[in-house]
Amino acid sequence: QVQLVESGGGLVQAGGSLRLSCAASGLTFSTYGMGWFRQAPGKVREFVTAISWSGGSTYYADSVKGRFTISRENAKNTVYLQMNSLKPEDTAVYYCNARRTFRGREYDYWGQGTQVTVSS
Repeated sequence: QVQLVESGGGLVQAGGSLRLSCAASGLTFSTYGMGWFRQAPGKVREFVTAISWSGGSTYYADSVKGRFTISRENAKNTVYLQMNSLKPEDTAVYYCNARRTFRGREYDYWGQGTQVTVSS
């Protein structure tokens, strides 16, 4: 069974940094696009960033461009999110996502989330 386990969340002051990790198991990691989403209290879950299966392409929400960096290590079945210059509005639960379309079927998996709190 597929598992995505996030870690690295916590409390940080504005301007600080955190590095999130997402360890995947139960899937062929190198064939999945990976992404990070976040959900703040009272808000809908929103896209943060994504990376292609090879790591050759990355995508970012405008709100995090220049501050966040996504990367992956296929040999370790892990995707990372380096977050710098954090702002209070980055406070949210961050979710790891694995997605792949194969033979017309979409495979979509989520982690349980990790809390990131940025104090002002």
